[in-house]
Formats: sequence, structure tokens, C-alpha cells
Amino acid sequence: MTMTRQTSTRRAVLRGALTTAGVIAAPCLLRAEGDGTRRNISAFRIHDWRDHFDTLGKGIIIADTTVKMLQHWTADGEMRVYPTSVPLTEDLTKRGYTEVVKKRKNPGWAPTPSMRKRNPEWPAYVDGGDPKNPLGTRALYLSWTYYRIHGTQDTRKIGRKSSNGCIGLYNAQIEEVYDRAPVGTQVKLV
Repeated sequence: MTMTRQTSTRRAVLRGALTTAGVIAAPCLLRAEGDGTRRNISAFRIHDWRDHFDTLGKGIIIADTTVKMLQHWTADGEMRVYPTSVPLTEDLTKRGYTEVVKKRKNPGWAPTPSMRKRNPEWPAYVDGGDPKNPLGTRALYLSWTYYRIHGTQDTRKIGRKSSNGCIGLYNAQIEEVYDRAPVGTQVKLV
């Protein structure tokens, strides 16, 4: 194949534009790589529920603490994906199988004994519906003591390591999961 002058010129212009774009974008790319954070959609890893559970049952929730996302399957197999907040540190992170044992609209919140020890200035209790309540508008209580999948009033927390052990969602999204996930929904944190 012979290259014409016009093709050569177009390629040269395109090559130059890509090089210029690379130089302009390079500082932010270096910054993103330097802090160890992946800032693109390819960081999401979709799970197949059959890799984790034998049956769909009343539904399944898989919360992936590495990629900060929750997948929810209803009993009829419809799946939705939601971004989450996850525990601040590995020692606050619990992984494994559990289930939804209780659901609450506008749940009240009391810090756990270990939270009170780390943060003695925190209130002993915050009423449901209070803008300072970290559980947001809905909570799914898990069979593990103190662990919840809940909403949050502070939307800056979603997509970050920001919780004391729970999985947080935007209020509108936890309301959706709350309506679709009955007590007995199987849960796995990975």
C-alpha cells in the first residue's frame, strides 16, 4: 500500500494532537498513578452470583470492598450495581457470608463501643431523620453485630474508604435496595 501525501499529513496531524494531548494530560495521569488510585470505570469488577451462592433464594447482595461497589440481585434475577463507601481500614473490614436480618426506615444510630473509645466526643445516640445521622434514610441490618448496609447524609463518602465497618450508599440508592431486598436476602462481603 502506498501512502499519499494527504494520508501522511493527516497521520502527522493526528500523531501531533495525540502527543500534545498526552503532554497536557500527563501531570494528572502521573498524579493518579502516584497515589495508587485507579480513576476509571475499568476498576469495577462485576461478580456472577453463582460463583458465591448455590441459589438466588430471596435475593443476593455482594459488596466488593476493593472496588467499592455493591451488586444486588432480586429473587427474579434482576441485577443492579451501586457505588459504595467501605471501611477505613482492613481491621474494620469484615468479609464473608451474612444475611439481612432486619430493615429500618430512618434508623437511629448509636456508635459502637470501639467507636466511642476512638471518638469519645461523638454523641451517644442520634435520632433517625437527623441530618447528622450517619445511617441516612434506610438501613439493612446484617446478622453480624454492628454491621449494616445503609445510606449516608455525606455523599462525599461514596467511592471512598470512609466508614467504621459498614457499607454506605447514596440515600436514593439504599432506598431502592431497601424496597427490593427482603429480610433473608443473602449477603457476601468480598
